[in-house]
Amino acid sequence: MQTTDASDSIQVPQASTASLLAKVLWITTVGFFFTAFGTWLAPPQLGFGLFVIVILNFALVIAIGFAARHSPAFGLILFYIYTTLMGVQISPLINQYLGMTGGSTIVFQAAVTTALGMALMGVIAQFANFNYMKVGRIAFYALLGLIVLGLLGAFVIKVNPTIYAWLTLVIFSVLLLVDFMRLRARGQDYGAVQMALGIYLDALNIFIALLQIFGGGRRED
Repeated sequence: MQTTDASDSIQVPQASTASLLAKVLWITTVGFFFTAFGTWLAPPQLGFGLFVIVILNFALVIAIGFAARHSPAFGLILFYIYTTLMGVQISPLINQYLGMTGGSTIVFQAAVTTALGMALMGVIAQFANFNYMKVGRIAFYALLGLIVLGLLGAFVIKVNPTIYAWLTLVIFSVLLLVDFMRLRARGQDYGAVQMALGIYLDALNIFIALLQIFGGGRRED
């Protein structure tokens, strides 16, 4: 008889899950502080350096997954290096909004809303009872479609940035819920660092989408 993934979570001791959740949220929160530091640390103009950082960050995601399985402490160090470099990577976007009239308010609102959304999804995940792996696969395919749409928007067709931001928000909100449910059901199998990495990336993309939504699709040069 096939069992659903939601039922698997019942086998995980509640105290152990709560401890892991607290550890993951702490790691993720500190990671966002490193991201803020990286944004502050970044030079005004990155130029070709931005391309280098994007490639380096991609490599770090792979390295974190490998290191976290063999040396969680080293994986954690790589995670904080990665979150700092992500701050540098998104600094041009953040600076664009900070340069707008009322831009600092937009950034603050996006950050607070992201934090509240994380808390909400974390609570919902503790009570949700559905096949999160199936939903996660659907959301992943939707994400691939979103990436294709973004590429088409860059080179072929015109895509409304606000609509694109809303699609991004919905997809990554679902992925965030799925990751919290995965943490509840099988978090011990992945470890705190790997779970924090997934939740961090979900939340970061939600934050960027909210920037676009609260900014109304407007940016000032």
